[in-house]
Amino acid sequence: MSARAHRSDAVANRDRIVAEARAVLGDSPGTAADLRLHLIAKAAGVGQGTLYRHFPTREHLLAEVYRLELGELVDAVPALLAEHPPAEALARWLQRLVDYARVKRGVVAAIEASAWQDLHAGNHGRLDEALAALLERGAAAGELRDDVTAADVILLLGALSRVPEAGWDTRARALVAVILDGLRRR
Repeated sequence: MSARAHRSDAVANRDRIVAEARAVLGDSPGTAADLRLHLIAKAAGVGQGTLYRHFPTREHLLAEVYRLELGELVDAVPALLAEHPPAEALARWLQRLVDYARVKRGVVAAIEASAWQDLHAGNHGRLDEALAALLERGAAAGELRDDVTAADVILLLGALSRVPEAGWDTRARALVAVILDGLRRR
């Protein structure tokens, strides 16, 4: 097998591992601390050695899941703004954020504090910029208030961390609807 084939196999293996971890966390976000790496490897169709070559610890795998989730959330903004009026784009983005926040809760709980600080510091600015773009476009279109910053909305969204897992699906979306309603220009 050529070196190129080995590399593409390694990338495919890594992608399958991450996809399986994302699926498990998406189905049961509270399981991040209990994520069984051997089960992830088996579901991805790779050996445990392959998993550990890519992700030496559970925290490494969880950090990659977090990075991908955040990247998809941030990268969705331009398409949402191109396809929808600004307030609708923000509403759709906030609903995606609810799904992201659900996974993030389990990841944050499972990653050591020092690793979380590094991961958060390196990625949080992207989230702020994405939200700021949505708010600015909405304010320019006259759909959203112009006196609220991305930092303000992030503080409000912090309430999601207090929603119990048992009521997440209904309460988190209801909180986001209240926040969105408060952002609309009257």
